[in-house]
Amino acid sequence: MAKVHFISHPEITVDPETPVEKWRLSDKGIARMRAYARSAPPFDVIWSSSEAKAIEAAGILAAGMGLPIEIDARLGENDRSATGFLPPPEFEKTADAFFANPEQSIRGWERAIDAQRRIVEAVYAIASRFADDASIAIVAHGGVGTLLLCKLMNVPISRAYDQPHQGHVFSFDTRTKALSHGWRSIDASSI
Repeated sequence: MAKVHFISHPEITVDPETPVEKWRLSDKGIARMRAYARSAPPFDVIWSSSEAKAIEAAGILAAGMGLPIEIDARLGENDRSATGFLPPPEFEKTADAFFANPEQSIRGWERAIDAQRRIVEAVYAIASRFADDASIAIVAHGGVGTLLLCKLMNVPISRAYDQPHQGHVFSFDTRTKALSHGWRSIDASSI
């Protein structure tokens, strides 16, 4: 059975003057990703969203394993370009509304149901390309990871299933779609 490890990028440097998709990992995020790369299970392939923070995190992981990174833009975070940067309290309030109203566009953001459909299709398409015993790392984002997790758990979209903070991983069997485990910090991961 193939296993997908969905890894959310760790901490980033927030720069209101830079488009969100070009934000990079912070020093803390880099350190956490390097530590995870030293303890992560061996992967056969590493995929990333096309956003800089995910590519950077995937690159750290790939470097230790001598693997290339494959990029798929469909693994990107929910499209929030309509608002651009939002200060943290306003972002959290808008994100709460995004998850609570999955069939509505909140402030012009991509609808949660559309982002869920996109991430699920991307992950399943990637997984279908590999043998049943493959170990697949997908480095992406917490929001769409939560949408994927809700689908795998067959529960309604809800922020209740969100990661506690950036830099977490969950794993599932690609054949049965059964979870091996839900979100775990990359600091404490022993997958």
